[in-house]
Amino acid sequence: MRSRTSRTVWLAALAVVAVTTVSASPVIALAPDSDADPVRAAVAAPDIPLANVTGHLTQLQTIANANGGNRAHGRPGYLASVNYAKAQLDAVGYSTAVQSFTYNGATGYNLIADWPAGDPDTVLMTGAHLDSVTAGAGINDNGSGSAAILEVALAVPRSGFTPDKRLRFAWWGAEELGLRGSRYYVDTLPTAERTKIKQYLNFDMVGSPNAGYFVYDGDNSDGVGAGPGPAGSAQIEQTIQAYFTSIGVPTQGTDFDGRSDYGPFIAVGIPAGGTFTGAEGIKSSAQASLWGGTAGRAFDACYHRSCDTITNINDTALDRNADAIAYTVWALAQAATPPGNTVWSDTFESATGWTTNPAGTDTATTGAWERGDPDSTSSSGVTTQLGSTVSGSFDLVTGASAGSSVGTYDIDGGVTTVESPAITLPSTGTLTLSFSWYLAHLRNASSADYLRVRVVASGTVTALSATGAANNRAAAWQTASADISALRGQTVRIVIDAADASSPSLVEAAVDDVKITQS
Repeated sequence: MRSRTSRTVWLAALAVVAVTTVSASPVIALAPDSDADPVRAAVAAPDIPLANVTGHLTQLQTIANANGGNRAHGRPGYLASVNYAKAQLDAVGYSTAVQSFTYNGATGYNLIADWPAGDPDTVLMTGAHLDSVTAGAGINDNGSGSAAILEVALAVPRSGFTPDKRLRFAWWGAEELGLRGSRYYVDTLPTAERTKIKQYLNFDMVGSPNAGYFVYDGDNSDGVGAGPGPAGSAQIEQTIQAYFTSIGVPTQGTDFDGRSDYGPFIAVGIPAGGTFTGAEGIKSSAQASLWGGTAGRAFDACYHRSCDTITNINDTALDRNADAIAYTVWALAQAATPPGNTVWSDTFESATGWTTNPAGTDTATTGAWERGDPDSTSSSGVTTQLGSTVSGSFDLVTGASAGSSVGTYDIDGGVTTVESPAITLPSTGTLTLSFSWYLAHLRNASSADYLRVRVVASGTVTALSATGAANNRAAAWQTASADISALRGQTVRIVIDAADASSPSLVEAAVDDVKITQS
């Protein structure tokens, strides 16, 4: 968190996280949602292991120890911190970009990581600043926020979560020098990209030793300071409050006073929110009665000092806030189920008449489509086949068994196809096909490898065409939908094909919970 301004209100600053690799293209931002009732996740968020978060903090402390005792802008400890976070994200399938900028004659970096699922035009962004001040390692300020959102990001593929919104995580540089990294990111985003960012969550100092539990006052219900955030900020506040209420922890509001990286986002109308456990402000007697701790003492007596080390963390506050972050991300990333009558659906829990190699033209020698209870497979830390399905125990998968090695039952030799039974579509209304899917591959894949979903009758609607690439892509459930109203009144079949179509490579695919609705 950057230094106190002349304002007297002590703020709740949301966390910012640092970034690596220079990227020529800008990274994306969001537009406001309307205020709504508090959101509760349809798919429950996982518990975030405190040991994993503190493991990241230990790594940041080690980096600071090896680089002059700090992780500040322009210093080697900062770039090493970025590289650490980037390596963790790359290993599980995030698309990462390092954006560089210059301030005070030194190069700074923002690390941006997108999870390759969800609507790319509807982005939920979560950020924290990764830099420290020069005086110390900055483990609470803001290793705590950076480590917490890193572990939440890693929980997405680990849990098999399928967000409806695109999830973007950011670690900001040079926050301590005036929000320089987040300002650069927002200022260089084209307007069209900004409007894709629907909410921004910020977490700055979430493990203060004498902790308070502050939530940014999105609706200005406290009536102090800078006023409400952009429309949609109240929804974020209410969602975070709902989590703390569920665990019996009271919260207080904190003002959007501009001291952390939400500032550039709310300045362009993007709704924001987050949590904060206190900095140099003094805990009152009433707050000590509410939360415990010591009245008359700073929430963090080591704020911006050399003693902000791995020993300067309240594990209980850090654990609660990490879980609150996950709860909020999971809740806000899920869209409401669209209304409509179900015309046809299949969860693959029983056999319903899908046919493999329906035209007799498939060329794949292994990894043919089958309805199965899949085994989990992985290679060098990359999950190539998920053992968990979206619902129940079965899905459509390319070679359900694990075999003696990761490549035993993957797709090899060409194309494998599976076709649904005949489905008669109604002649009226808007018809929508929706389903869950993943395509996974290792670096030996290419753009010739693919997963494709089509609806075929007198015409064809292609609902999905996902291609491979020469990089690691971990298996992770995603959702897709397509308007198939052009085929109203016809008898159709859903045709799914996948291919390892060039040189031999490790390719796996799966589909689950296929549904056609009429609205």
